[in-house]
Amino acid sequence: MKKIFVVLVLVFSIPLLTIAQNQKPGQTQRPGVLANVQGLKIAYITRELNLSTDEAQKFWPVYYGFNDEMKAVRQKYKDDVLGFDEASLSVKKKYYNEFKKVLGSDERANKVFMVDRNFGAALKRELDKRKELRKERKR
Repeated sequence: MKKIFVVLVLVFSIPLLTIAQNQKPGQTQRPGVLANVQGLKIAYITRELNLSTDEAQKFWPVYYGFNDEMKAVRQKYKDDVLGFDEASLSVKKKYYNEFKKVLGSDERANKVFMVDRNFGAALKRELDKRKELRKERKR
């Protein structure tokens, strides 16, 4: 069962690896960093939601749709806080029902949003920590 899970994670992360290779000129991000973060996110969400193999196959396409729509909302409303909040809530309500269909309960569907937010917060803390370490090394 674990082997199947690992294979699925790898299969779903391959498109992310190709996305990371197509960086625009002038971007300061190192190649592969985005893929590494996405891989960590996939593993984190899978573990926190305790996804079975069947659930993972159904969950990730829905999650990627949610993620894409949220990116579009962030771009469209980057200078409009109220507009962003309204559009974001609308997207979350739409995908809540989709997640509920895949995961089978209100609790697990709601947990998707919590886990997503928690991963972002943990990533930010780690980046801030590394930034501080770099500053200390320069001194």
